[in-house]
Amino acid sequence: MSLPLILGAVWVIASAGVAMLPMRQQMLPGLALLIAAPLLLIWIGVVHGWMWLAFGAFAFVSMFRRPILYFARKALGLPVHDPRQPVPEGGHE
Repeated sequence: MSLPLILGAVWVIASAGVAMLPMRQQMLPGLALLIAAPLLLIWIGVVHGWMWLAFGAFAFVSMFRRPILYFARKALGLPVHDPRQPVPEGGHE
């Protein structure tokens, strides 16, 4: 197995571990994983081809859909809910 795929597997295990942490403790390691993912995916794509890149990108977006939506809304100037704050009554964000 190539080094990019080994590091990809380690990334997946690290992401699953971070997901088990309480939300307040997820921020810093989750942000590091969020930043590292595109670099790792590009490396996998260069070594193994675009199909593996597409598969990895789909898995990445599936795992990090909430943070990606949060940062996209923030970048577009739309209202966002701070995950460190409690959810308002009624359970809606």
